[in-house]
Amino acid sequence: MTGPLAGITAVTLEQAVSAPMCTRALADFGARVIKIENPRGGDFARHYDDVVHGLAAHFVWANRGKESVALDLKQPQGLAVLHRLLETADVFVSNLAPGATAALGISPAQLATRHPNLVVMEIDGYGAGGPLSHKRAYDLLIQAESGVCAVTGSPGAPAKPGPPIADVGSGLYAALTIVAILCGRRTSGAREAAPAAAQVSLFDTAAELMGYQLTYTRHTGIDQQPLGMSSPAVAPYGAYSTADGETVVLGTTNDREWQRLASDLLERPDLAADTRYAGNADRVRHRAELDDEIEKWCARHDVATIQGLADAAGIGNSRYNTPSEVVSHPHLAARERWREIDTPAGPVTALLPPPIIAGFEPPMGAVPGLGEHTETVLTAAGFDDAEIAELRDLGVIGPRPASRSGNL
Repeated sequence: MTGPLAGITAVTLEQAVSAPMCTRALADFGARVIKIENPRGGDFARHYDDVVHGLAAHFVWANRGKESVALDLKQPQGLAVLHRLLETADVFVSNLAPGATAALGISPAQLATRHPNLVVMEIDGYGAGGPLSHKRAYDLLIQAESGVCAVTGSPGAPAKPGPPIADVGSGLYAALTIVAILCGRRTSGAREAAPAAAQVSLFDTAAELMGYQLTYTRHTGIDQQPLGMSSPAVAPYGAYSTADGETVVLGTTNDREWQRLASDLLERPDLAADTRYAGNADRVRHRAELDDEIEKWCARHDVATIQGLADAAGIGNSRYNTPSEVVSHPHLAARERWREIDTPAGPVTALLPPPIIAGFEPPMGAVPGLGEHTETVLTAAGFDDAEIAELRDLGVIGPRPASRSGNL
């Protein structure tokens, strides 16, 4: 099976995480992604660290399956090359600083005139029309502004969730939006349709992810406090230390599960019958008491025993793992979720994307070196050798990169 997005070409002017995750998702479904990078350093995420055989972990994670074109858009010849690429592209994605695309003459409105069939997706920090629209936005800043940090961590010690959820969430919403527009065109039989401009902001995404907390606060006036590895919505639900020094996570989401946890797992029918704990709202009010009882029980058993008993009782459970333990997680290994991908520094392993489509193997393309595909992309776009050489002499495109076998 060819990828569901085979035949779709996306040109992207991206950096960091949000837009790269959007276009990586498109590439995972078979789209061709042409990544435009500044010849002087490229996507700044390339230089966050050098832990992947000299490459940055963020960049390797978010940029497989793309073709890199080193192009200076501050020169008119560079913009001309970009427009030439956009003539045959289906999608253009960007996540530059506020006002940057307009300054380059490639805002959605400007592109609609010159490339009327192009789907244009802008990912920004705060969206248009608000008092913060002018501000730069990074994942931590957005998580703080949107309240995410206030409900993460513990009381008096707010924290940022480890994964960049505003960036990743925005990238995935952007990819979904692009696919929805393309699907709408194909369904209507009008691939050459009116210009389609779309926008996703990190702040709007983070606010959406805060949906439960914002709904609760709007209707109660209460700011829920962070509970570490627990949830303000249900109880008991949390992490408990075990006899062998591990941490087990046990959760209930309804009254029936609570009854099973109390009677079958803890062997405490008195707790199951106690009217103070009859409903979830009751248990939330008495969370500390229940946590104390569960903590004492878990302290007498090792994690394997607890998980076996919890499974038998139909109680949700998991083991707290560190990243190094997840790297070697037997569930990922048994389901063959790791694949080898190529990079300029040699092969590395990467996780398959979450969606599983019968008959389709995600392409898991290589991570590109800076400007690695400049010449091949321009040649395919109709530039001849002399034109490419002139662009290189003018500094519009980067120097010819070394071959991949020569370690770009």
